[in-house]
Amino acid sequence: MKNLSVVLLFLIYFYFNINAQTTPTFISDSLDVYVNRGLERWQIPGSAVLVVKDGKVVVAKGYGVKELGTNDKVDENTLFLIGSNTKAFTGTALALLENEGKLNLEDKVVKYLPEFKMKDDWITKHLNLVDIISHRMGFETFQGDFMYWTSDLTDDEVIEKFGMLTPKYEFRTKYGYTNAGYALAGKVIQKVSGMRWEDYIKEKIFNPLNMNRTVALSTDFAKSENVSKPHSIVNGKVVVLPFENIDNLAPCGSIGSSINDLTNWIIAQLDSGRYYGNIVFPFEVIQRTRKPETIQGRARHPFNKTHFSLYGLGWGLMDYEGKELVMHTGGVNGFVTSVTLVPEEKLGIVVLTNTDQNAFFQSLKWEILDSYLDLPYRNYDSSFYAGYLKRQELNDKWLKEIRDSIAMNFNPEISLSEFEGRYKHDVYGYAELKNIDDDLELTLEHHSKLKGKLEYIGNNRFLCTYSDPLYGIKVFQFYVQDGKVRSFDLYVDDFIDFQPYRFYKK
Repeated sequence: MKNLSVVLLFLIYFYFNINAQTTPTFISDSLDVYVNRGLERWQIPGSAVLVVKDGKVVVAKGYGVKELGTNDKVDENTLFLIGSNTKAFTGTALALLENEGKLNLEDKVVKYLPEFKMKDDWITKHLNLVDIISHRMGFETFQGDFMYWTSDLTDDEVIEKFGMLTPKYEFRTKYGYTNAGYALAGKVIQKVSGMRWEDYIKEKIFNPLNMNRTVALSTDFAKSENVSKPHSIVNGKVVVLPFENIDNLAPCGSIGSSINDLTNWIIAQLDSGRYYGNIVFPFEVIQRTRKPETIQGRARHPFNKTHFSLYGLGWGLMDYEGKELVMHTGGVNGFVTSVTLVPEEKLGIVVLTNTDQNAFFQSLKWEILDSYLDLPYRNYDSSFYAGYLKRQELNDKWLKEIRDSIAMNFNPEISLSEFEGRYKHDVYGYAELKNIDDDLELTLEHHSKLKGKLEYIGNNRFLCTYSDPLYGIKVFQFYVQDGKVRSFDLYVDDFIDFQPYRFYKK
């Protein structure tokens, strides 16, 4: 009996000692230092971090403040806009409806939205539900987003204009991240369920998971309590941004949530759809959202082994050191976030930040992930920040050269009044240019809050500085024939859209 008691005591000691060691030292000893250093380095006012392992919360903690210049601390219930991490909720909603027999994901979009049209009639007839949310429609990444983002367009107008665009590539031949496809998905969910997208998501996902503070719309986020304010960096300094309405693209990126609420989403994702023993969504639904549908390309990692990057229904999928990663990032005005699942390890990681110009939300994710996979510490944040500084230096040099040209006060080859007037893009609509104190002021038909200041830099080019820093500072080329301005190319920051938009003078 004595020997048996000794063995039992040893087993108990061994069990608890092994379990105590399952939390990596990076988490137990270094996390706070790493996060606080990252916030200072990237000028991030506030962040929230969640780590779930084996169904239990290891870390759920807020850092910093909700708004620059205040002492209002971020806590585990502080809401952040999660951006495109919304897409996994929309993908899950469609998979739920399929599981209930109310639709088939291979169904054509026009079966549910017969009024929808694309420029190519053949694509209109063959476009299915998987196509619109797995980014295989033939569009370039972000193509069309300038027209919709923070615009005055309704969701129906977004869908109409989206259908008028000419895809850059052939149908189903290339991955191109297409936000407006999710606006279509939201309309299909409404048609099939009888509920608007935001109501369906709340009833079928938020409520069963006790995500009681989570909101589906950006307009509700702005009215909520304990919310993080959006921030950006302008001329090297952090500024607070106004809340923007992005609900015309809600199913692609408008959810606001906290790490406390996202804990429940992560636990269900890692436990076959169960939450405290209740099946919120069947395991088949989870598996359907993680089925690879589109090849993004070869995956790259600066240090460790990976091969392929794929896309499912609102989730990115990749291999990493022999493990499957299910993950996504999100970026909207003033926020960037990441959600990462390692199903085999029952590990979930969430990083939320309240600026839109940092790579910390990714570097911390990789550091936590590597620590759980027993991989070497890489100090990703220092590497990412060094790259950011180099890019910033090049951009500052470019901008200085442009501003030096402006300071030389070149006169346009033709009268400035020739550049004034009304211009039209065949899908977007109208832009107008007026002479204000020897510079041009840009206004846009569907962006009533947005203006641009155009300063002449020579060769029929102007530097446009947008009133909303998210839209960036871009050079517009004007095209002149026989002394008359015929058109110009409008650009916005790559965060919104890579494509030029040619406006013709009316």
